[in-house]
Amino acid sequence: MNIEHLVSMANDIGAFFNGELGPKDAASGIATHISRYWDPRMRTAIIRHAAAGGAGLTPAALAAVRTLPEPARR
Repeated sequence: MNIEHLVSMANDIGAFFNGELGPKDAASGIATHISRYWDPRMRTAIIRHAAAGGAGLTPAALAAVRTLPEPARR
């Protein structure tokens, strides 16, 4: 999983929700989008990246990712 690409995608989603919902509610929209549409491997990678500091993530994207539970392993 290319973490730079995932960071870029999360930030792009964040920019959209920041414009739609405003800075106060953007993290909620980002978290919902990632939970619904990202593959579990992608979610796991971005969650682990955020846990390691989240380099490159915008504040809203970082806040959103930090609310996500790591997907269950099968």
